[in-house]
Amino acid sequence: MAEEKQSKHLHHIDPYSPQFGTMVPMGAQKFLRTCVLWQLVRFLVINFRMTVLILKSHH
Repeated sequence: MAEEKQSKHLHHIDPYSPQFGTMVPMGAQKFLRTCVLWQLVRFLVINFRMTVLILKSHH
């Protein structure tokens, strides 16, 4: 019963509308999420930081 009430309440809200409550990526954010070169750089940085953390924990 509660599920029906909730779905009826949210039925009138369209996805990506201001009432929906989600942020839609624009410009630079969309570029950074789709740029393979940036993803590679982030991957290397995160792996380097994890390696340093693991090496510190072993000493």
